[in-house]
Amino acid sequence: MNVKKEILKMAEAAKRASFSLGSASSLEKDRAITLMAKNIKKGASRILGANKKDIKAAEKKKMKPAFIDRLTLNARRIDGMISSLEEVRKLDDVVGQIIQARRRPNGLLIAKMRVPIGVIGIIYEARPNVTSDCIGLCLKSANSVILKGGSEALYSNIAIFECLRSALAKTSIPVDAIQLVTSKERSAVRELLKLNAYIDLIMPRGGESLIKEVTENSRIPVIKHYKGVCHVYVDEYADLNMAHKIAMNAKVQRPAVCNAMETLLVHEDVAARFLPAIGRDLSNAGVEIRGCRKTKVILKGIKSATEDDWYTEYLDLILAVKVVSSLDEAIAHINKYGSNHSDAIVSENYANAVSFLGRVDSACVYVNASTRFTDGYEFGMGAEIGISTDKLHARGPMGLEELTTYKYVILGNGQVRA
Repeated sequence: MNVKKEILKMAEAAKRASFSLGSASSLEKDRAITLMAKNIKKGASRILGANKKDIKAAEKKKMKPAFIDRLTLNARRIDGMISSLEEVRKLDDVVGQIIQARRRPNGLLIAKMRVPIGVIGIIYEARPNVTSDCIGLCLKSANSVILKGGSEALYSNIAIFECLRSALAKTSIPVDAIQLVTSKERSAVRELLKLNAYIDLIMPRGGESLIKEVTENSRIPVIKHYKGVCHVYVDEYADLNMAHKIAMNAKVQRPAVCNAMETLLVHEDVAARFLPAIGRDLSNAGVEIRGCRKTKVILKGIKSATEDDWYTEYLDLILAVKVVSSLDEAIAHINKYGSNHSDAIVSENYANAVSFLGRVDSACVYVNASTRFTDGYEFGMGAEIGISTDKLHARGPMGLEELTTYKYVILGNGQVRA
Protein backbone atom coordinates (compact mmCIF):
# COMPACT_ATOMS: atom_id res chain seq x y z
CA MET A 1 0.00 0.00 0.00
CA ASN A 2 1.41 3.43 -0.91
CA VAL A 3 1.73 6.19 1.68
CA LYS A 4 -1.26 8.17 0.44
CA LYS A 5 -3.61 5.18 0.72
CA GLU A 6 -2.13 4.11 4.05
CA ILE A 7 -2.67 7.55 5.63
CA LEU A 8 -6.18 7.83 4.20
CA LYS A 9 -7.11 4.40 5.58
CA MET A 10 -5.84 5.43 9.05
CA ALA A 11 -7.78 8.68 8.98
CA GLU A 12 -11.00 6.98 7.91
CA ALA A 13 -10.64 4.40 10.69
CA ALA A 14 -9.86 7.09 13.28
CA LYS A 15 -12.94 9.06 12.22
CA ARG A 16 -15.20 6.03 12.56
CA ALA A 17 -13.70 5.20 15.95
CA SER A 18 -14.23 8.77 17.17
CA PHE A 19 -18.00 8.34 17.07
CA SER A 20 -17.86 5.33 19.40
CA LEU A 21 -15.22 6.91 21.62
CA GLY A 22 -17.30 10.06 21.99
CA SER A 23 -19.98 8.09 23.82
CA ALA A 24 -17.63 5.90 25.89
CA SER A 25 -18.25 6.01 29.64
CA SER A 26 -15.77 7.57 32.05
CA LEU A 27 -15.40 4.14 33.66
CA GLU A 28 -14.39 2.46 30.41
CA LYS A 29 -11.96 5.22 29.44
CA ASP A 30 -10.35 5.10 32.88
CA ARG A 31 -10.08 1.32 32.71
CA ALA A 32 -8.30 1.60 29.36
CA ILE A 33 -5.83 4.15 30.72
CA THR A 34 -5.14 1.95 33.77
CA LEU A 35 -4.37 -1.00 31.49
CA MET A 36 -2.12 1.22 29.38
CA ALA A 37 -0.08 2.28 32.41
CA LYS A 38 0.30 -1.37 33.44
CA ASN A 39 1.40 -2.35 29.94
CA ILE A 40 4.06 0.37 29.88
CA LYS A 41 5.41 -1.00 33.17
CA LYS A 42 5.38 -4.57 31.85
CA GLY A 43 6.98 -3.53 28.57
CA ALA A 44 9.63 -1.22 30.08
CA SER A 45 12.61 -3.41 29.14
CA ARG A 46 11.33 -3.77 25.58
CA ILE A 47 10.78 -0.02 25.30
CA LEU A 48 14.25 0.75 26.63
CA GLY A 49 15.77 -1.76 24.21
CA ALA A 50 14.03 -0.08 21.30
CA ASN A 51 15.15 3.31 22.57
CA LYS A 52 18.79 2.18 22.59
CA LYS A 53 18.48 1.46 18.85
CA ASP A 54 17.22 5.00 18.26
CA ILE A 55 19.99 6.52 20.39
CA LYS A 56 22.67 4.50 18.62
CA ALA A 57 21.40 5.66 15.23
CA ALA A 58 21.26 9.30 16.42
CA GLU A 59 24.82 9.13 17.77
CA LYS A 60 25.97 7.65 14.47
CA LYS A 61 24.43 10.68 12.73
CA LYS A 62 26.29 12.91 15.22
CA MET A 63 23.12 14.57 16.50
CA LYS A 64 23.57 17.28 19.14
CA PRO A 65 23.60 16.35 22.85
CA ALA A 66 20.38 18.30 23.42
CA PHE A 67 18.66 16.21 20.75
CA ILE A 68 19.99 12.99 22.27
CA ASP A 69 18.66 14.10 25.66
CA ARG A 70 15.15 14.65 24.27
CA LEU A 71 15.31 11.26 22.57
CA THR A 72 16.59 9.30 25.56
CA LEU A 73 14.38 7.15 27.75
CA ASN A 74 15.51 5.72 31.07
CA ALA A 75 13.85 4.15 34.10
CA ARG A 76 12.94 7.56 35.53
CA ARG A 77 11.33 8.73 32.29
CA ILE A 78 9.45 5.45 31.91
CA ASP A 79 8.14 5.96 35.45
CA GLY A 80 7.17 9.49 34.39
CA MET A 81 5.15 8.08 31.47
CA ILE A 82 3.35 5.71 33.83
CA SER A 83 2.71 8.46 36.39
CA SER A 84 1.39 10.74 33.67
CA LEU A 85 -1.13 8.13 32.53
CA GLU A 86 -2.19 7.49 36.12
CA GLU A 87 -2.62 11.21 36.77
CA VAL A 88 -4.72 11.62 33.63
CA ARG A 89 -6.92 8.73 34.75
CA LYS A 90 -7.57 10.45 38.09
CA LEU A 91 -8.73 13.68 36.47
CA ASP A 92 -12.41 14.49 36.26
CA ASP A 93 -13.94 13.62 32.91
CA VAL A 94 -14.73 16.93 31.21
CA VAL A 95 -16.68 15.43 28.30
CA GLY A 96 -20.37 16.15 28.72
CA GLN A 97 -19.86 18.89 31.28
CA ILE A 98 -22.37 21.76 31.09
CA ILE A 99 -20.32 24.95 30.88
CA GLN A 100 -23.32 27.23 31.26
CA ALA A 101 -27.09 27.07 30.86
CA ARG A 102 -29.86 29.64 30.60
CA ARG A 103 -33.64 29.47 30.51
CA ARG A 104 -35.20 31.72 27.88
CA PRO A 105 -38.54 33.54 28.42
CA ASN A 106 -40.17 31.09 25.98
CA GLY A 107 -39.17 28.17 28.21
CA LEU A 108 -36.27 26.85 26.11
CA LEU A 109 -33.31 25.60 28.15
CA ILE A 110 -30.12 26.41 26.24
CA ALA A 111 -27.00 24.69 27.55
CA LYS A 112 -23.37 24.82 26.42
CA MET A 113 -21.81 21.35 26.69
CA ARG A 114 -18.20 20.17 26.39
CA VAL A 115 -17.67 17.65 23.60
CA PRO A 116 -14.57 16.07 22.01
CA ILE A 117 -12.89 17.84 19.11
CA GLY A 118 -13.01 14.57 17.14
CA VAL A 119 -9.81 13.41 15.47
CA ILE A 120 -6.49 15.02 16.40
CA GLY A 121 -3.28 14.64 14.41
CA ILE A 122 -0.05 15.09 16.34
CA ILE A 123 3.26 15.55 14.51
CA TYR A 124 6.28 15.49 16.77
CA GLU A 125 10.00 14.96 16.75
CA ALA A 126 12.36 13.28 19.16
CA ARG A 127 10.46 12.83 22.43
CA PRO A 128 9.07 9.29 22.67
CA ASN A 129 7.17 10.03 25.89
CA VAL A 130 4.90 12.27 23.78
CA THR A 131 3.42 9.04 22.38
CA SER A 132 1.95 7.89 25.69
CA ASP A 133 1.12 11.38 27.01
CA CYS A 134 -0.91 12.28 23.95
CA ILE A 135 -2.69 8.95 23.70
CA GLY A 136 -3.68 9.14 27.37
CA LEU A 137 -5.04 12.68 27.09
CA CYS A 138 -6.84 12.07 23.81
CA LEU A 139 -8.45 8.91 25.14
CA LYS A 140 -9.61 10.62 28.33
CA SER A 141 -11.05 13.53 26.33
CA ALA A 142 -12.69 11.06 23.89
CA ASN A 143 -10.68 12.14 20.83
CA SER A 144 -9.24 9.74 18.29
CA VAL A 145 -5.58 10.45 17.65
CA ILE A 146 -3.18 9.92 14.76
CA LEU A 147 0.47 10.20 15.77
CA LYS A 148 3.35 10.90 13.41
CA GLY A 149 6.63 10.85 15.30
CA GLY A 150 10.06 11.64 13.93
CA SER A 151 11.97 8.84 12.25
CA GLU A 152 14.78 9.28 14.81
CA ALA A 153 12.47 7.89 17.53
CA LEU A 154 10.66 5.30 15.41
CA TYR A 155 11.70 2.17 17.31
CA SER A 156 10.81 3.77 20.65
CA ASN A 157 7.46 5.08 19.39
CA ILE A 158 6.46 1.71 17.94
CA ALA A 159 7.32 -0.12 21.18
CA ILE A 160 5.32 2.35 23.30
CA PHE A 161 2.40 2.40 20.86
CA GLU A 162 2.15 -1.39 20.73
CA CYS A 163 2.00 -1.54 24.54
CA LEU A 164 -0.84 0.98 24.55
CA ARG A 165 -2.78 -0.51 21.65
CA SER A 166 -2.67 -4.02 23.14
CA ALA A 167 -4.14 -2.56 26.35
CA LEU A 168 -6.93 -0.85 24.39
CA ALA A 169 -7.76 -4.17 22.69
CA LYS A 170 -8.88 -5.50 26.08
CA THR A 171 -11.64 -2.88 26.33
CA SER A 172 -14.80 -2.03 24.42
CA ILE A 173 -13.12 1.08 22.95
CA PRO A 174 -12.14 0.55 19.29
CA VAL A 175 -8.38 0.14 18.81
CA ASP A 176 -8.60 2.36 15.74
CA ALA A 177 -9.07 5.32 18.10
CA ILE A 178 -5.27 5.41 18.35
CA GLN A 179 -3.08 5.31 15.24
CA LEU A 180 0.66 5.58 14.62
CA VAL A 181 2.13 6.48 11.24
CA THR A 182 5.33 4.44 10.90
CA SER A 183 6.31 5.49 7.38
CA LYS A 184 9.64 7.30 7.13
CA GLU A 185 8.69 8.96 3.87
CA ARG A 186 8.50 12.76 4.10
CA SER A 187 5.32 12.70 2.04
CA ALA A 188 3.49 11.05 4.96
CA VAL A 189 3.16 14.37 6.80
CA ARG A 190 1.99 16.18 3.67
CA GLU A 191 -0.68 13.54 3.06
CA LEU A 192 -1.85 13.76 6.67
CA LEU A 193 -2.21 17.53 6.42
CA LYS A 194 -4.58 17.27 3.44
CA LEU A 195 -7.22 15.19 5.21
CA ASN A 196 -9.47 17.92 6.57
CA ALA A 197 -12.51 15.73 5.89
CA TYR A 198 -11.35 13.32 8.61
CA ILE A 199 -8.96 15.18 10.92
CA ASP A 200 -10.25 18.12 12.97
CA LEU A 201 -7.06 19.54 14.50
CA ILE A 202 -3.29 19.30 14.00
CA MET A 203 -0.80 19.75 16.84
CA PRO A 204 2.87 20.00 15.79
CA ARG A 205 5.46 19.52 18.53
CA GLY A 206 9.08 20.15 17.69
CA GLY A 207 11.47 22.69 16.27
CA GLU A 208 10.51 25.92 14.54
CA SER A 209 11.17 24.52 11.05
CA LEU A 210 8.80 21.59 11.59
CA ILE A 211 6.04 23.83 12.94
CA LYS A 212 6.39 26.30 10.06
CA GLU A 213 6.25 23.49 7.53
CA VAL A 214 3.11 22.07 9.11
CA THR A 215 1.41 25.46 9.37
CA GLU A 216 2.19 26.41 5.79
CA ASN A 217 0.96 23.12 4.31
CA SER A 218 -2.02 22.18 6.46
CA ARG A 219 -5.62 22.33 5.29
CA ILE A 220 -6.57 21.54 8.89
CA PRO A 221 -6.58 24.07 11.78
CA VAL A 222 -3.22 24.05 13.60
CA ILE A 223 -2.50 24.87 17.25
CA LYS A 224 1.15 25.57 17.82
CA HIS A 225 4.04 27.43 19.30
CA TYR A 226 6.98 28.17 17.06
CA LYS A 227 9.64 28.43 19.74
CA GLY A 228 10.24 29.17 23.39
CA VAL A 229 12.29 32.32 23.86
CA CYS A 230 11.63 32.58 27.59
CA HIS A 231 12.86 35.40 29.85
CA VAL A 232 13.54 35.91 33.52
CA TYR A 233 13.62 39.57 34.59
CA VAL A 234 15.41 40.37 37.86
CA ASP A 235 13.76 43.54 39.07
CA GLU A 236 15.41 46.25 41.16
CA TYR A 237 13.25 45.05 44.07
CA ALA A 238 14.15 41.38 43.67
CA ASP A 239 15.26 39.07 46.44
CA LEU A 240 18.63 38.32 44.82
CA ASN A 241 19.04 34.92 46.46
CA MET A 242 15.65 33.91 45.11
CA ALA A 243 16.52 35.36 41.70
CA HIS A 244 19.77 33.36 41.65
CA LYS A 245 17.93 30.12 42.40
CA ILE A 246 15.22 30.79 39.81
CA ALA A 247 17.64 31.79 37.06
CA MET A 248 19.83 28.72 37.60
CA ASN A 249 16.82 26.41 37.49
CA ALA A 250 15.29 28.10 34.46
CA LYS A 251 18.49 27.77 32.42
CA VAL A 252 20.37 24.73 33.69
CA GLN A 253 17.85 22.19 35.00
CA ARG A 254 16.94 21.06 31.46
CA PRO A 255 18.16 23.50 28.81
CA ALA A 256 16.89 21.60 25.77
CA VAL A 257 13.18 22.23 26.41
CA CYS A 258 10.89 25.02 25.27
CA ASN A 259 10.26 26.44 28.75
CA ALA A 260 13.93 26.95 29.59
CA MET A 261 15.17 30.53 29.98
CA GLU A 262 17.01 31.87 26.94
CA THR A 263 17.45 35.51 28.01
CA LEU A 264 18.16 36.93 31.47
CA LEU A 265 17.21 40.58 32.01
CA VAL A 266 18.64 42.39 35.04
CA HIS A 267 17.80 45.85 36.35
CA GLU A 268 20.84 48.14 36.33
CA ASP A 269 20.46 48.98 40.02
CA VAL A 270 21.16 45.37 41.06
CA ALA A 271 23.28 44.17 38.14
CA ALA A 272 26.66 44.77 39.84
CA ARG A 273 25.52 42.76 42.89
CA PHE A 274 23.66 40.01 41.05
CA LEU A 275 25.62 39.23 37.90
CA PRO A 276 29.04 38.18 39.29
CA ALA A 277 27.68 35.30 41.40
CA ILE A 278 25.12 34.09 38.86
CA GLY A 279 27.69 34.46 36.08
CA ARG A 280 30.18 32.31 37.99
CA ASP A 281 27.63 29.58 38.74
CA LEU A 282 26.29 29.55 35.20
CA SER A 283 29.81 29.25 33.81
CA ASN A 284 30.59 26.44 36.25
CA ALA A 285 27.48 24.67 34.93
CA GLY A 286 28.85 24.93 31.38
CA VAL A 287 26.70 27.85 30.22
CA GLU A 288 28.12 30.16 27.57
CA ILE A 289 27.04 33.73 28.36
CA ARG A 290 26.50 36.33 25.64
CA GLY A 291 25.98 39.79 27.09
CA CYS A 292 25.09 43.34 26.19
CA ARG A 293 27.65 46.13 26.57
CA LYS A 294 26.69 46.81 30.20
CA THR A 295 26.81 43.11 31.06
CA LYS A 296 30.30 42.83 29.58
CA VAL A 297 31.56 45.57 31.89
CA ILE A 298 30.56 43.41 34.87
CA LEU A 299 31.29 39.94 33.47
CA LYS A 300 34.71 40.10 31.90
CA GLY A 301 35.60 37.86 28.98
CA ILE A 302 32.11 36.87 27.88
CA LYS A 303 30.93 37.05 24.27
CA SER A 304 28.98 40.01 22.93
CA ALA A 305 25.28 39.42 22.34
CA THR A 306 24.11 40.25 18.83
CA GLU A 307 20.64 41.33 17.73
CA ASP A 308 20.00 37.74 16.61
CA ASP A 309 20.76 36.43 20.10
CA TRP A 310 17.73 38.18 21.56
CA TYR A 311 15.48 36.25 19.14
CA THR A 312 17.21 32.87 19.52
CA GLU A 313 15.87 29.74 21.17
CA TYR A 314 19.19 28.02 21.93
CA LEU A 315 17.84 24.80 23.48
CA ASP A 316 21.37 24.50 24.81
CA LEU A 317 23.69 25.79 27.53
CA ILE A 318 23.85 29.27 26.01
CA LEU A 319 22.30 32.36 27.61
CA ALA A 320 21.81 35.94 26.46
CA VAL A 321 22.03 38.54 29.24
CA LYS A 322 20.92 42.17 29.10
CA VAL A 323 21.04 44.93 31.71
CA VAL A 324 17.95 47.15 31.51
CA SER A 325 17.21 50.54 33.03
CA SER A 326 13.58 49.96 34.02
CA LEU A 327 10.63 47.62 34.23
CA ASP A 328 9.26 49.30 31.11
CA GLU A 329 12.41 48.45 29.16
CA ALA A 330 12.28 44.84 30.34
CA ILE A 331 8.64 44.45 29.28
CA ALA A 332 9.29 46.13 25.93
CA HIS A 333 12.22 43.77 25.31
CA ILE A 334 10.14 40.68 26.12
CA ASN A 335 7.23 41.76 23.93
CA LYS A 336 9.58 42.52 21.02
CA TYR A 337 11.94 39.56 21.14
CA GLY A 338 9.96 36.92 23.01
CA SER A 339 7.81 34.14 21.59
CA ASN A 340 4.70 34.59 23.78
CA HIS A 341 5.56 31.40 25.65
CA SER A 342 6.70 31.82 29.29
CA ASP A 343 8.27 34.81 31.03
CA ALA A 344 8.99 35.59 34.66
CA ILE A 345 9.68 38.55 36.95
CA VAL A 346 11.52 38.23 40.25
CA SER A 347 10.36 41.11 42.44
CA GLU A 348 9.14 41.94 45.94
CA ASN A 349 7.34 45.02 44.59
CA TYR A 350 3.62 44.30 44.22
CA ALA A 351 2.94 47.08 41.71
CA ASN A 352 5.81 45.97 39.46
CA ALA A 353 4.68 42.34 39.62
CA VAL A 354 1.09 43.24 38.70
CA SER A 355 2.29 45.49 35.89
CA PHE A 356 4.45 42.67 34.50
CA LEU A 357 1.56 40.18 34.66
CA GLY A 358 -0.76 42.55 32.83
CA ARG A 359 1.57 43.86 30.15
CA VAL A 360 3.67 40.86 29.08
CA ASP A 361 1.86 39.20 26.18
CA SER A 362 2.72 35.56 26.85
CA ALA A 363 0.75 32.39 27.43
CA CYS A 364 2.30 31.91 30.88
CA VAL A 365 3.56 34.80 33.02
CA TYR A 366 5.26 34.17 36.37
CA VAL A 367 6.04 36.12 39.52
CA ASN A 368 8.90 34.72 41.62
CA ALA A 369 8.99 31.28 40.00
CA SER A 370 10.91 29.46 37.28
CA THR A 371 9.57 29.30 33.73
CA ARG A 372 10.27 25.56 33.85
CA PHE A 373 6.84 25.02 35.40
CA THR A 374 5.08 25.59 32.06
CA ASP A 375 4.05 22.00 31.68
CA GLY A 376 0.73 20.19 31.78
CA TYR A 377 1.83 17.82 34.54
CA GLU A 378 3.11 20.69 36.70
CA PHE A 379 -0.13 22.62 36.10
CA GLY A 380 -2.17 19.71 37.45
CA MET A 381 -3.44 18.60 34.03
CA GLY A 382 -1.90 15.14 34.32
CA ALA A 383 0.01 15.73 31.09
CA GLU A 384 -0.22 17.95 28.04
CA ILE A 385 -0.73 17.41 24.36
CA GLY A 386 1.45 20.45 23.68
CA ILE A 387 1.82 24.13 24.50
CA SER A 388 -0.01 26.77 22.53
CA THR A 389 1.08 30.37 22.08
CA ASP A 390 -1.95 31.01 19.87
CA LYS A 391 -4.90 32.94 21.24
CA LEU A 392 -7.63 30.79 19.62
CA HIS A 393 -8.91 28.43 20.89
CA ALA A 394 -6.39 27.44 23.58
CA ARG A 395 -3.32 29.02 25.16
CA GLY A 396 -0.54 27.54 27.30
CA PRO A 397 -0.34 23.84 28.22
CA MET A 398 -3.14 21.93 26.54
CA GLY A 399 -4.86 19.46 28.85
CA LEU A 400 -8.29 17.86 28.85
CA GLU A 401 -10.39 21.03 28.70
CA GLU A 402 -8.29 22.38 25.83
CA LEU A 403 -8.94 19.13 23.92
CA THR A 404 -12.66 19.77 23.88
CA THR A 405 -14.90 22.15 22.03
CA TYR A 406 -18.56 22.72 22.82
CA LYS A 407 -21.97 22.44 21.31
CA TYR A 408 -25.28 23.94 22.29
CA VAL A 409 -27.89 21.54 23.60
CA ILE A 410 -31.41 23.00 23.51
CA LEU A 411 -34.28 21.42 25.43
CA GLY A 412 -37.87 22.43 24.67
CA ASN A 413 -41.44 21.26 24.99
CA GLY A 414 -42.91 22.16 21.62
CA GLN A 415 -41.70 25.74 21.15
CA VAL A 416 -41.83 27.19 17.62
CA ARG A 417 -40.46 30.55 16.51
CA ALA A 418 -43.01 33.26 15.77
